[in-house]
Amino acid sequence: MDKIYVSIGGGDLRTKTTLKIDSYVAALAKKHAQGKRAYGLFIGTASHDFMPYFNTFRKTFTGEFDIKADCALTVYGEMSYEKIAAKFEKADFLYIGGGDTVFMLDTWKKTGLYDLVLNAYERGVIVSGLSAGGICFFETMYTDSSFVTGGDSYSFYPGMNVIKGTMCPHYDDRKPDFNAALLNSEINSSYAVEADSALVFKNGELVGSLSSGGKSYILRKNLGTIETFEISPISE
Repeated sequence: MDKIYVSIGGGDLRTKTTLKIDSYVAALAKKHAQGKRAYGLFIGTASHDFMPYFNTFRKTFTGEFDIKADCALTVYGEMSYEKIAAKFEKADFLYIGGGDTVFMLDTWKKTGLYDLVLNAYERGVIVSGLSAGGICFFETMYTDSSFVTGGDSYSFYPGMNVIKGTMCPHYDDRKPDFNAALLNSEINSSYAVEADSALVFKNGELVGSLSSGGKSYILRKNLGTIETFEISPISE
């Protein structure tokens, strides 16, 4: 089964600015469910399991697409590992929410979610994520972290290394500082994704972009400048 990752650069589930992208993810989840009601598992670790965020996820994916919504809670110890693992076994797609990416990955390693997420992806469960959830699968992430620095500065951090390359979300807001950081780094190229835009990867390879209003780019350094190439919309 194909392994699919939908990397969303930002946006607002509550006001449905990413709805066109969410519709694409919902269709993939229903295909994965093979005629049964699709089951979506929300992972809100990056927002410290902020429950209104899950409620917004449920309103979108249950209200708009009739997908059963559930959540995995780890930050405050509400759920046992066994209970969370059972939810992963039922999932047709994972939705990884935004927030503090570095805190999220550290918590996943401590609680076992790190391997649960990777194993779900390897067996063909659709993985999508926004902001923190949209960068965590990459080799290198451009993000801030209240967990490490207090959240006042952005930097490059190692990701899960499922997808090769570097990823910057919220590029519409971070363009000046990210371009400068890229020029001053040893990294030669990067994905840069605006809010309300997404990249789709199949088996680790980029197959195109999705837009609910935003754009996605590949950036390359060339003689001290940044060359910008817009990524074409997905064709399938």
